[in-house]
Amino acid sequence: MKIAVLFGGTSEERDVSIASAAQIIPALRSLGHEVFSVDTATGQLSGTDEMRLLQAGVAPEPPSTSVIADVRGRAIALSAEAFNIRDVDVVFLALHGGAGEDGRIQAMLDLAGLAYTGSNHIASAVAMDKDLSKQLFRAAGVPTPDWLMAPASSDEVAQKLGWPVVVKPSKQGSTVGLSVVREASELAKAIELAMNYDDEVMIEKFIPGREFTVGILDGRALLVGEIIVPNEIFDYHAKYQVGAASEIFPANISETDAAAMQEIALRAHAALKLGVYSRIDFRVEDNGAVWCLEGNSLPGMTANSLLPQAARAAGIEFPELLERICRGAVT
Repeated sequence: MKIAVLFGGTSEERDVSIASAAQIIPALRSLGHEVFSVDTATGQLSGTDEMRLLQAGVAPEPPSTSVIADVRGRAIALSAEAFNIRDVDVVFLALHGGAGEDGRIQAMLDLAGLAYTGSNHIASAVAMDKDLSKQLFRAAGVPTPDWLMAPASSDEVAQKLGWPVVVKPSKQGSTVGLSVVREASELAKAIELAMNYDDEVMIEKFIPGREFTVGILDGRALLVGEIIVPNEIFDYHAKYQVGAASEIFPANISETDAAAMQEIALRAHAALKLGVYSRIDFRVEDNGAVWCLEGNSLPGMTANSLLPQAARAAGIEFPELLERICRGAVT
């Protein structure tokens, strides 16, 4: 197949997207596919530019606002013509955050009549919006922590949620702009930080306990994985720095508990109308209560990201996973 890998882009998760593409592109080529690399901020890349860009790793912190502003200032217009991808068989979306994950690029590809990986534009937009996602989770009987949307007074937060709470941009990933707020005096500052990344801010009840994830592939829930982090949140540093977190597949839980979480993950995936693959994240309290945090329509796709690790635990190696994702996009 002729495959265009779209990555990079202009979101705060640009570096993460580049890291995904750095492993997706050679893996697809190893399968014999003709692969074009396209940075959605600058267009199709030459071999030299591809090599230079894909050698960069993920820094401990997301790109600064000034760096992202510079990238956005130089970005090309979103169109199939600008990307020079009209004759490809499938577009592999290795994008995270922003226009790459919120449905805008998916809608453009739909209008261009191009097949692409991931979920359609409506499901992508809904999954990216945490408030809408949680409303759909509730409607589908998927347990999710209580939440409020800013503006909300500290008295309202204390009464309806209690302390601590998690304050985060409603449409952002990789915990960018996220804070754990333990008392009323910290709330305004946390909301201000989150508003640097989105004009809608969620205030969510903090769930103490263990962190789990379930990948979905071709309508089937993969093995449950547990993420063990040195701090209480699986933050940007823990996600992308080697050795910062321990990820265990399969998780050390009973078959009954694993099956229950997999069933909830499938319900969450269906509630958001996600496509061939996704990743659903959970917190589980010490009393066994399971809480769905969010669904990821384009989860990280380095060979060591959570979804590929779950696939590997099920006997699906990284190149085969990519092949199945591509085939799912064109059938």
